[in-house]
Amino acid sequence: MKKILLILVVLLSVASMRTYAQGCMESSSDEGVTVVGYIQPMYTFKQVDGGDNISSFNFERARFGFVGNIPYDFSYYVMVETSAFMSDNPFLLDAFITYSRFAPWAKISIGQFKSPFSLELNTPCQALHTVKRSRVVRELATPFRDIGLMISGGNDTSLVQYSLGILNGTGMNVMDNNTKKDIAARLVFHPLKWLRVGGSFRYGESKSKVVDMDDDKKTRYAGEIEVKYKNILFQGEYIAGKDDGSYTTGGGCGDPLVTHIGSVERNGYWVAAMYMTPWNLQPVIKYESYDPNIDEDKNMEGTLTFGLNVFPNDWTRLQLNYLYSAEETEIENDMFFLQLQVKF
Repeated sequence: MKKILLILVVLLSVASMRTYAQGCMESSSDEGVTVVGYIQPMYTFKQVDGGDNISSFNFERARFGFVGNIPYDFSYYVMVETSAFMSDNPFLLDAFITYSRFAPWAKISIGQFKSPFSLELNTPCQALHTVKRSRVVRELATPFRDIGLMISGGNDTSLVQYSLGILNGTGMNVMDNNTKKDIAARLVFHPLKWLRVGGSFRYGESKSKVVDMDDDKKTRYAGEIEVKYKNILFQGEYIAGKDDGSYTTGGGCGDPLVTHIGSVERNGYWVAAMYMTPWNLQPVIKYESYDPNIDEDKNMEGTLTFGLNVFPNDWTRLQLNYLYSAEETEIENDMFFLQLQVKF
């Protein structure tokens, strides 16, 4: 709590305007600091194969932060996570400064921000169409946030949008553990008003988690598509990754991070379709497939999500998701989520 109060005091002493970059939220005013954030109380039911099922109320996220501009051409963005279900102590999610003199074609950001990789990763948490991100994104797009420098440009009306980052590669709030840096990039084309296609790439090397072994190497590729016609939205993404030396699983959206020794190749995809009705109800159907090791048989994981998003107003959203999971070796692990969100 003391850390949060310190951030409040520092930021409230700074003038502001609007901010743009990797932040999930924007200022609603050009004068003074803007406080932004959202909370997501939810109910969770999970089947546990061979064990006791989970039925609990909890908080997926409880975040607040500050955004603004400092004349001239500089902006800042800070966001803190306070949910005890994410961590025992509040922690810093984002903290970066952006120089936008050459916007929209070139903005330079430095600090801690979301990695410029993957369509679903770069969809803000409060704007996700389903409660959870896809398994392939949670596994292969990590670390979700990193520290470094990024150049980005373009917007929703331009032919091209791009982001190029030079990152520590060790994740948020962690010093780099070697002299090498990760390279991450995302490029999206808008050839037609209703169509977006793009791809992402990331490569990095870090110190091995095993003594006297060569550096770990990580390579990621992704392709994405989005079609939006009137009230119909279709999205899809494919991600593939190769790890040499050691690798991790989990670590995204509150999943526990587990380290494995050895090398592995993994891939997967997700597709989703939704329709916004005249009554502010949005039914969603999503299918995702994930292969945790392409060299092993009978380990494919598939999940079908049936969802409904309800929008009482511009600041409030109710999400209901039922996740039916099917593995080549079937286990009981279906889930149901009910999440209410309020933004401010």
